[in-house]
Amino acid sequence: MKYREQFDREVRTEDVWIPTRDGTRLHARIWRPVDAAEAPVPALLEYLPYRKSDWTAPRDAQRHPWYAGHGYASVRVDLRGSGDSEGVMLDEYTATELADGVDVVEWLAAQPWCTGKVGMFGISWGGFNSLQIAALRPEPLKAIVTVCSTDDRYDNDVHYTGGAVLGIDMLAWAGTMLAFTARPPDPATVGEDRWLPMWRERLEALEPYLHTWLAHQRRDDYWRHGSVCEDYGAIDAAVLAVGGWADPYRDTVLRLVEHLDAPVRGLIGPWSHQYPDRGLPPGPAIGFLQETLRWWDHWLKGVDTGITGVMADPALRSWINDPVPPATHYATMPGRWVADDAWPSPTVTWDERPLGGEGTEPVIVRSPLHTGIDAGRFFPFGNATDLPPDQREEDGRSVCFDSAPLTERVEILGRPRVRLRLDSASPRAHVIARVCDVAPDGSSTLVTRGVLNLLSRHGRDKAVEWTPGTYEDVEFELNGIGYAFPPGHRIRVAVSDQYWPWVWPHGERDEHGALTVRPADSAVLLPVRDPGADAGRPPITFEEPEQAPPLPVTTEPPAGNRPERLVRHDVATGEWTLEVDPNYGGSRTYPDGLRYEESALETYRIRGGDPRSAVASSQWTVRLRRGDWDAMVVTRTELHATATEFIMDSSLEARANGETVAKRTWHHTTPRTSA
Repeated sequence: MKYREQFDREVRTEDVWIPTRDGTRLHARIWRPVDAAEAPVPALLEYLPYRKSDWTAPRDAQRHPWYAGHGYASVRVDLRGSGDSEGVMLDEYTATELADGVDVVEWLAAQPWCTGKVGMFGISWGGFNSLQIAALRPEPLKAIVTVCSTDDRYDNDVHYTGGAVLGIDMLAWAGTMLAFTARPPDPATVGEDRWLPMWRERLEALEPYLHTWLAHQRRDDYWRHGSVCEDYGAIDAAVLAVGGWADPYRDTVLRLVEHLDAPVRGLIGPWSHQYPDRGLPPGPAIGFLQETLRWWDHWLKGVDTGITGVMADPALRSWINDPVPPATHYATMPGRWVADDAWPSPTVTWDERPLGGEGTEPVIVRSPLHTGIDAGRFFPFGNATDLPPDQREEDGRSVCFDSAPLTERVEILGRPRVRLRLDSASPRAHVIARVCDVAPDGSSTLVTRGVLNLLSRHGRDKAVEWTPGTYEDVEFELNGIGYAFPPGHRIRVAVSDQYWPWVWPHGERDEHGALTVRPADSAVLLPVRDPGADAGRPPITFEEPEQAPPLPVTTEPPAGNRPERLVRHDVATGEWTLEVDPNYGGSRTYPDGLRYEESALETYRIRGGDPRSAVASSQWTVRLRRGDWDAMVVTRTELHATATEFIMDSSLEARANGETVAKRTWHHTTPRTSA
């Protein structure tokens, strides 16, 4: 990593309040050239609920001053009701959040130091709302960079997948957001006399988001709101879409490149849920800030560099992972960059591989309830235990269909599909398919996977029960991937009907059987890329990572040094327990004297033979201290279910200097309509 100390433009930093249409003020930090009043610059906006004064401050320091040094006003804004902004925050991506974002874009464009042109960027939440605000078409917004984001809030986010409840992140993210929205504003910013009334207002308005998310178990208008896949044509700003093969949102890049009418370019590396310049596993990292600067210069400054310009880049640049032994962590993923001028690409063809030969007998798929315990983290962040381990144990809990040893290298790029002719012994069931690379020694590396709630096989907005005793053909997509299977290895398709804790099990399961699959009438369809397609092309290269100097923050590991990921099996009771420390960064002390302390733990339990034994819980403790100011938030969220309803219990306690500010509990139930 290169840290750049000197820039062409000297940079100043200022904190400001930005008014919205209803009078609520949002707090912003602006890095801009000191001479911007005499030589105005375009503005870049990152718009998040993750607290610029503490949680994202180290990351903000890496990129906002860097952009400012290159002639931009780079702006970081706390969402309404988060960080130091006024008001309350009631959910993700609300109409109010997006309207506020439009107000911020227009306010920035109207400032005397701004040329009137604005770009938006962000990873995850900031990538989401960049797309969503672009779809509202504020006139000054000319371009965005969306990283690790989704165009589909229902089927490609943290709540549902393939129509199934995401047990691992539906609960965990709800617990995380309860802890986030309960944190106080900083008295050093909002004032000693205002922070406590503002905090009380937030705490009084709190309602766990989990209640809302589980009240909408099908794709309805709640999820259509903010899903730009509903109308790709609404976006006219130029879009640079970025993802990583280790990130759950990478399919959005493929869909945006395929469907947007606006200028678009896609970039998918081996990365986890991180900006690609941060150097967090799996690498290699790239000079991402320089890459985005090319984008901003073209669309916001009108810099045209011809054959080396951004619009001369291929429509999609992708990393093809080379085969690797299974591991939960790769510092650097071996592989190579490839280019495609369109998506879908003419260099990719479908290779249909039947799962069985003619006359192959039907097979029963009835997986143990803890199948999925080796799935890895839903959101890999670059930690040591994030990625899926050797899949041999998972394969043993599934029904596997193996190819013959390959005689040549097979490269795939895109979203494989699985077509199964099956019958379900229960009206409600899931089917999960994994594609694995099996080495000659038997080790099994997870390549990609997909989920289908059979209730949603006719559409995510429907719930159609299965009629046991009847066969149907079901087909579903797996997550996108770029991967090379080497000669001598086998391609394995592993099919299961359980995947805990990623997928919340249905409440009923026939005691005599689960799924019956006819292999001869089933197949995997692989998007095979021509390995010679890049012959004659110039190689795809990037500069080395470069950032502004890091913020001088002192970090400390979590107290007790507990494992990031711990699996326990009680043989006597048959219970499996998975404990996860999300390890978002631990405790930190900032240059202004603020000490931020964080402890989080997720727990998932299930007992063999009883799908109703599934329980997921999230615990958070957060403490903020500076001088004589001391604020603490303790939250707990738990989810379990009967055959007919989900049951949610949450609690919160907030303390200021040892005194209780708020203590709240919630008990909520909702019917299981399709999940």
